[in-house]
Amino acid sequence: MADGPDAGPGPIDLIELRGLQLVGICGALPEERHRAQPLEIDLDVEADLGPAGRSDDLADTIDYGALCDVVATVVDEGEPQLLEHLAAELAAAVLGADPRVLAVTVGVRKLRPPVPHALATSGVRIRRVR
Repeated sequence: MADGPDAGPGPIDLIELRGLQLVGICGALPEERHRAQPLEIDLDVEADLGPAGRSDDLADTIDYGALCDVVATVVDEGEPQLLEHLAAELAAAVLGADPRVLAVTVGVRKLRPPVPHALATSGVRIRRVR
């Protein structure tokens, strides 16, 4: 790929964060409004990781510990009824956390969904682009 001002964006790479487990309020049922429940969150953060690959310097990449902190804050401070809303809030927060984030896919799962069936998890996955 050519370098220079007309070269276009760099390659799109992924930072994958899997299985972040947090406890928060999320749900429409009365018991979900009053008792926090375990949630599991996955992020696919799209960015150009070339600079970090060349430099081996944390300043040249997106700090995934800081992203986990952002996600934890959103879960701690919010009380959405819908997983869809929580996922959208998480995506907006991740996009706002670092201008190098080009897009993010967020997966959010309830680890104990309140249904009368043997359901391991219930969840949503969304993708948002800057």
